[in-house]
Amino acid sequence: MALTLHTAAERPDLWERGLDSATVWPEYNLHGDVLNQWWGHLDEELPDFQFVLHDDETDEVVAEGHTGPLWWDGDDATLPAGIDPAIEQVFADARAGRTVNTLCALAAESPRGGRRRGLAVQLLGGMRTLAERHGLTHLVAPVRPSLKEHYPLTPIERYVAWRRDDGQLLDPWMRVHERLGARVSTPLPTSLRITGTVAEWESWTGLALPEDGDYVFPEGLAPLHVDRGRDLASYWEPNVWMIHPDLER
Repeated sequence: MALTLHTAAERPDLWERGLDSATVWPEYNLHGDVLNQWWGHLDEELPDFQFVLHDDETDEVVAEGHTGPLWWDGDDATLPAGIDPAIEQVFADARAGRTVNTLCALAAESPRGGRRRGLAVQLLGGMRTLAERHGLTHLVAPVRPSLKEHYPLTPIERYVAWRRDDGQLLDPWMRVHERLGARVSTPLPTSLRITGTVAEWESWTGLALPEDGDYVFPEGLAPLHVDRGRDLASYWEPNVWMIHPDLER
């Protein structure tokens, strides 16, 4: 499979043929309170940092990468507290014309139903390529652990430390990052905020939510809190920062 990388700026035609987000993410993940305010502006304002992987043999767009540049001083403690503040910082830095030195991964997307072997590695490799093109020093990712949905009651702080008997990280997506040299950094229990009405969350999850309380739901990484009196259901999706090796300048 011969895949080539094209940014939204270089090949807007391929970018327009990109993936349907509904084939990549659970429905609830498409309704971020903060993330959705900014997501549609990524290819408008930062097209050099959004890319597709194109299968040259089949003329098919098989994956998308979403990233944004920001300034980071290299201290783990000063990283944004989640993907929500990270994307806010990306746009704040870009609109103010500030100097940036770090590429922040925002999403590595491929269809859930037909993910091809090796795509994850190629997506992360594409992000590193973009960072090199733009002369950036750091590559960081607020990772959504792919197996966390099976352990929604386990705090993210404990989950990210779990390892298999062979010493490798238990989580498959975190493991891909680590195999490429990344290290586990700060757990992010309040990374992505998603709120909606009770009816909206019932639609997104396919569950009845008949009373107040916390609910485990399909593909959720943490419990959903329901307040029927306020007609509000709220969820914090946990992530974890993974820090890739610095790029050569």
